[in-house]
Amino acid sequence: MQQDEFHLDEAVAMLGQTPARLSALLADVPERWVRLTEGADIWSPYDVIGHLIHGERTDWIPRAQHILAGEPRPFDSFDRTAQFVASQGQSVPDLLAAFAELRRENIAVLVGMNLKRADLDRTGQHPELGEVRLGQLLATWVVHDLDHLAQIVRSMALVYAEEVGPWRAYLAIL
Repeated sequence: MQQDEFHLDEAVAMLGQTPARLSALLADVPERWVRLTEGADIWSPYDVIGHLIHGERTDWIPRAQHILAGEPRPFDSFDRTAQFVASQGQSVPDLLAAFAELRRENIAVLVGMNLKRADLDRTGQHPELGEVRLGQLLATWVVHDLDHLAQIVRSMALVYAEEVGPWRAYLAIL
């Protein structure tokens, strides 16, 4: 596997595609497809959308701004379960629309930062991980999206986990 350095333009493109990917997977699907989980204490696709929304509001851009401002104190802690209260009672279409709007706004802010290669090496203090670089934060944002997209697809596959019968042996997702 070839790895390359972080490229902001690629990251922006990947981040910009996540709302459409989520909508393609989750818009207009039966409720059971968005509520099933891989197990106890694992989030459903519905929960993941709420989590992504919370991250758009409180994580990625605020932390990038924190780093660029040269703040010596650690980032504010991120509440990984805030979606359970914040998303309660909202429909999947409403959550998808909210996420898409927040992501558009955050990409505009990110592009507006006019980051240079040297900016990506600027550091901040994560409350658990210690010193992190801005480039690492932005790369994590992209991979975080991909991680949750994979989680959503795995959860959705479980709807027919038993119905596939003997083909289950050939389906790594199950």
